[in-house]
Amino acid sequence: MTTLMDEAVAAALELATGGRWERARTLLDAAQEEARTADDRARIAMAAAQTALDQDWWVGTDGAEDRLAAAEKAGARGWEVEFLRLRNDYLRLIHPVGESFQPGPWGKDPAAIADAERRGKRLRETAPGPVEAGWAEMYLGLIADNLRADREAAPAHYEAALAAAGGDDLLAREALRHLGDHDHDRGDHAAALDRWQRATALGAGAGQVTGTLSQLLLLAVLARDSGDEAAANAIAAEVARWAQALGAIRVRDNAIGFLSGVDPTAAPDEASPAATA
Repeated sequence: MTTLMDEAVAAALELATGGRWERARTLLDAAQEEARTADDRARIAMAAAQTALDQDWWVGTDGAEDRLAAAEKAGARGWEVEFLRLRNDYLRLIHPVGESFQPGPWGKDPAAIADAERRGKRLRETAPGPVEAGWAEMYLGLIADNLRADREAAPAHYEAALAAAGGDDLLAREALRHLGDHDHDRGDHAAALDRWQRATALGAGAGQVTGTLSQLLLLAVLARDSGDEAAANAIAAEVARWAQALGAIRVRDNAIGFLSGVDPTAAPDEASPAATA
């Protein structure tokens, strides 16, 4: 039987996906006050940590670490906590708070990169189901792409993630987004367009406002590649405007960078500070 706490957690996570992080946090904190069981308190605290990490990703805030500690104090344990910690540590490595996007191994502790990869493999092996294993595969691909700059190794992980996605549209969206980036690198713009359009639709269908804006920016890349600079700039200008209104600062900055000539799809060894993950 679905409980009020189940609905509160689900609603808060949907609000966070839609970029309504403050409302999500307020709802979860109120639910925490009403929670009567240890399981509910742990579940709510985990949802608050997920919300904080989502905001950190798109806005550049620094709330996930404290919320993760609070979730563990509330009794959260197991695969979900470990996966959220991997996501948080990965984010800190590629986009430190207050700094620009920093892809590739340069300037990073090799031990930290190796540890992230090891943990990703363990999460894949210990996943409670195929979708969770798919998310671990997704992050192994991101680690290969954005921490190791190993463009050859990453696509196999994304393909595995896509195959495991099932009904998880956000996982499918992530896999398609990054597979399309590799299509684009190879000069196969038709395949990139197909995958990026599908990723845009999946993100929108799942209510991921920030991710949909970031996908639209990739469609602007293809417009520029085709020689339609007017369309590319029109799309990017709207992305920047909407992202500003939403408070998604990193998406806004990526769009502004694109308008000034930055390629947000540049491979890590070519990337400028304004390039996107």
